[in-house]
Amino acid sequence: MPYVIAQPCVDVKDKACVDECPVDCIYEGSRSLYINPNECVDCGACEPVCPTEAIFYEDDLPDEWAWYKDAAVSFFAEVGDRGGAGGEAIGKDPEQVAVLPPQNQ
Repeated sequence: MPYVIAQPCVDVKDKACVDECPVDCIYEGSRSLYINPNECVDCGACEPVCPTEAIFYEDDLPDEWAWYKDAAVSFFAEVGDRGGAGGEAIGKDPEQVAVLPPQNQ
């Protein structure tokens, strides 16, 4: 899993990263976006366009948000690999994200 979307995306979902991703590996949950670790080609195009600075290379993920890596793995274990997001919203989040209090926008 090269890149992870963390806390600053929750309840914001700007989607600038979705437009920039050349392989369509960023999926929309109810409250956050998620990068599919099996589809990401590690190009890094998403990171600099994120206005909330929510995207991190996995080795650079702040310790307090390290669990977002596991949340993404959990998300894709449930929804599966779809071969590209195609703009479809999944409509759910992993439990760790779903139970977060509403985030300030």
